[in-house]
Amino acid sequence: MVTGIHRRSHGVPYNVPMRVLLLHVWNPKRALTLCLPLVLAGAQLAAQNPPNRAAAKPDFENDQVIVNPPQTPPWPGSGNSGTDIPKSCATLPPADRARCAESHPWHNHGLNRVVLRYYPGTEDLFYLDGTVEHLKWQGGAVEWSPASGFHYGANGVWNRPGGLTSGPAGMYLAIKKAGYPAKVVGTALDPLKVDPKDFTLALENSQVRVLRLKLGPHQSAPMHEYTLGHLVVCFSDQNVRVTSSEGKAADAQHKVGDFNWSGPSQQKVENLSDKPLETVIVELKTIY
Repeated sequence: MVTGIHRRSHGVPYNVPMRVLLLHVWNPKRALTLCLPLVLAGAQLAAQNPPNRAAAKPDFENDQVIVNPPQTPPWPGSGNSGTDIPKSCATLPPADRARCAESHPWHNHGLNRVVLRYYPGTEDLFYLDGTVEHLKWQGGAVEWSPASGFHYGANGVWNRPGGLTSGPAGMYLAIKKAGYPAKVVGTALDPLKVDPKDFTLALENSQVRVLRLKLGPHQSAPMHEYTLGHLVVCFSDQNVRVTSSEGKAADAQHKVGDFNWSGPSQQKVENLSDKPLETVIVELKTIY
């Protein structure tokens, strides 16, 4: 098994041997532990979204996926064609046009993505051809977002408890490789077979299978198995106990937006909290 462990504090967002933690952060502030499924290790870490996503590094990257890839566009107002200037900026006097354009950074998405939304929100996307896409989503949404042309986002509202700096709003997972649909072979311990009440299928296509796990207070999920490399993302604050197939158990606490990468694994999960637990598991049907 391989795993990489990370925490996201704000979002819009390497494979190493088991029990070796790869920590990739911006600004350490608070404790980090593994998100489900756990390997039997722990670390202390925090991450804070840098103020300029354009200059950021991905929160995590391996040969299969990029978590919250940075925006890497040609920037309007800095030597690009006038056609790159947003229509809302093009109507301004020339002296103000570039400043307006810089506040609306164009970018594109060259890879298909899974978009995870922790809280409700809205946003408008403005495309070069003048098309405007109005987005609205519910908390807990899991969406498939195909590769797209140049655009910028504006009028975004993310209804996070406590305001903009209170925690992550969501996560973007860019899929780097083509998928093989037959990669998900249902074993006897496939989560959807052993516990269809608590595991549900949120999304599936040729590149990914996305599962959602919901457990009530002090509820457990039985031993289950992931046969693919997968990213596990916390959609709720958590206090959990995870027991491996070898019988080794570990307790850990997580915050919304904590995540980890893991290879194939088996485990059972117990929610130790008085509150419900929600986790999303993104399995990659990657052609190696």
